[in-house]
Amino acid sequence: MRNSVFRAAPIALATALCTSAFAYTVQGTVTNKADGKAVADASVSLVKEGKTAKTDKDGKFTIHEDEASPTNPSQGNENPNGATEAVHGAYTPGFINISKGILSYSQSSTNPVQVKIFDMMGNQVMSKSLQGAGQLDLRNGISAQGAYIAKVRVGSATQCIKFTTNGHYSSTQATNSALMKAATPGETLQVIASGFDTLNVPLTSLDTTLALQLTASAPAFKFGYALGNEPTPSKGCGTNTTLKTDRKVENGEHHVVNVNGTNREYFITLPQNYDNNKKYKLLIALHCYGSSAEDFVHHAADYDHPTPYYGQQVLDKNGDYIFASAQAINGLWSQGQADHDFFGKMLTTIEDNYCIDTSRVFITGFSYGAMFSYSLMQDYQDRVRAAATYAVADFNIWLPEEQNQKNLPVAWMNVHGKNDGRCDYSRAVSSALPRVLKRNGKADANGNFTDASAEKPTENQGNTGHVCYDFKTVDERFPVKWCTWPGDHQWTAHDEGNMGVGWNWEQTWVPEEVHKFFEQF
Repeated sequence: MRNSVFRAAPIALATALCTSAFAYTVQGTVTNKADGKAVADASVSLVKEGKTAKTDKDGKFTIHEDEASPTNPSQGNENPNGATEAVHGAYTPGFINISKGILSYSQSSTNPVQVKIFDMMGNQVMSKSLQGAGQLDLRNGISAQGAYIAKVRVGSATQCIKFTTNGHYSSTQATNSALMKAATPGETLQVIASGFDTLNVPLTSLDTTLALQLTASAPAFKFGYALGNEPTPSKGCGTNTTLKTDRKVENGEHHVVNVNGTNREYFITLPQNYDNNKKYKLLIALHCYGSSAEDFVHHAADYDHPTPYYGQQVLDKNGDYIFASAQAINGLWSQGQADHDFFGKMLTTIEDNYCIDTSRVFITGFSYGAMFSYSLMQDYQDRVRAAATYAVADFNIWLPEEQNQKNLPVAWMNVHGKNDGRCDYSRAVSSALPRVLKRNGKADANGNFTDASAEKPTENQGNTGHVCYDFKTVDERFPVKWCTWPGDHQWTAHDEGNMGVGWNWEQTWVPEEVHKFFEQF
């Protein structure tokens, strides 16, 4: 094959040498991500091309189009002189000259010289826009040996040259196959199907086969936040607190709030370098019978208080939490609605004076503190994101009357010794647990929560070790975690079982498990 040289030919005449039709084919299959089944009747669209297809019963689709050839009269526009004007626009004066692989060009108008190179499969391997006049070696930028087609265009006039990397050149008719049409920058394949989230797939090529998976749309939220939601700022964000303390303690401040004529006590521990523009998580600790709110603020380490706030403050490595503890009257959570009113007013006071992420308020408690947490979490679901209890019980504690309960879900984790004789384990698993699960099931098509109480947890069965079970049938926004261990009435659970030989409260796994539970929100 001899080299072909094109010398200073008028661009209008050069269009006759490029008879290649440019086309594209986008095809693929659409399936349900959850079960892999085909999704029929989905609408699949090339957004910028404006072309749409429907998937068949097997989830398959094809979008194909041949672009009009500029030398085909049936696809052009006739001008008054009988000549066919290409659909791309009017001709532009100028010239191109190709010799031994070197493109010389001169273009005086504002339209650039467009150079696109395709391999013999129709894949575009290079694209350049050239302004003014100059030269370009067509082989530069091509790494693989073989034959290629260069499409050189000025305005609507196009010249096609077939060449090889070893220096052979010729005009080409592209006899049997069309060259691939390059994707418009920003082209997107959009898939829309009833019951699924819309899928948008960026495309760099219009000659492609795709396997697409759709995700079923979540029911509209009637209640609650999605996991990982953006923080929701409290009234106290961006302002300086007006809250005054009557005394400071080692790890916090003592406060008093009047609730229905009764002064109630609580403590607040702020992180170092508190910033009133940072939205902090809030953890409120509730003490057991015989303990006090101040025990959580500063207390010598022992089996009930290894570190402040049930071991959570030491795990707050980045200072993301504000901690608080509430004091029961006479050390016992026995005031019913009055204790609930105290909790609500204390929470409001903290949120009004400090920058709190109101969607991440947590409560935690042991024994009677667990009972009170259990009671609160069934009354304050709209303000408490999650609760962690140790040795829960649903007896000997006030619960809102059934007709006044909100019947809303709440995230909950409970740690319970299988040999607990004070807060009976068997009652906890047969009564307290199903009452919560009944409200926490996955939301149905209408967004209503379903009954998950039929699911039973996996429990510890031996004399050592603990088992934590995550319920599968609950809504993921309201997880339930049930941990059992071979111990008695003790919140610092450890895998050696009951207190005795080898027992060491410092080996408790509870604080880290609880921290992970809270941090998922």
